[in-house]
Amino acid sequence: MLLNYNPRHCLPSAEELPDSDDTPVDNELQDLIPHVLKDSLALIWEERMDWYFGVDMGIYYDPENPTDVIVPHGFLSVGVPRIIDSDLRLSHVLWDELVIPTMVLEVVSQTRRGEYTQKKEDYAKIGILYYVIYNPLRKRKPRLEVYQLNNGEYELLPGEPVWLSEINLGIGREIGVYQGVKREWLYWYDQQGKRYLTPQEKSKKLEEKLRELGINPNDI
Repeated sequence: MLLNYNPRHCLPSAEELPDSDDTPVDNELQDLIPHVLKDSLALIWEERMDWYFGVDMGIYYDPENPTDVIVPHGFLSVGVPRIIDSDLRLSHVLWDELVIPTMVLEVVSQTRRGEYTQKKEDYAKIGILYYVIYNPLRKRKPRLEVYQLNNGEYELLPGEPVWLSEINLGIGREIGVYQGVKREWLYWYDQQGKRYLTPQEKSKKLEEKLRELGINPNDI
């Protein structure tokens, strides 16, 4: 989504702003879960250079209050350069990027941080189209909820995997192995509900195929 205002030369740039709010994540899952999505997307969209997936990175969203920042566990911005320069991004500054992130992800821990209340309101005000909440601690209520912004209000999308039509991907949960840990992770899916592989899974599959053909992967 493009912003309706022009950049202001007097506003601070990403180099002049902190790259986060210095609030540490509560547990390792809040770091690993968005990285599964980021790693997989780099494989799915390896030919595309018009997207960026940030993990625990600050989003500066208000030119009237340029130091106000919100830091989701993950966010996807479509329509921006994937790489700015060799130093990469420090943060996502809306008056520099001129594009509002398409999706944000929050991973809930035992310490609630307004994921179902204040953050939901904040993301709606910014205009972020998809808000994804994953709560691995839930037993009776749905652990994964995906909301789409409609007339300024978030509406819960049905089904799972949940299809995100604006990015042509689905998102859902499945038991898998990432960095040697077997548990439920979030993954991307195609329109038929088939899960996309992570880079590690694709590499392992290729090695198995080579061995079936009598080729030692180490010899390649």
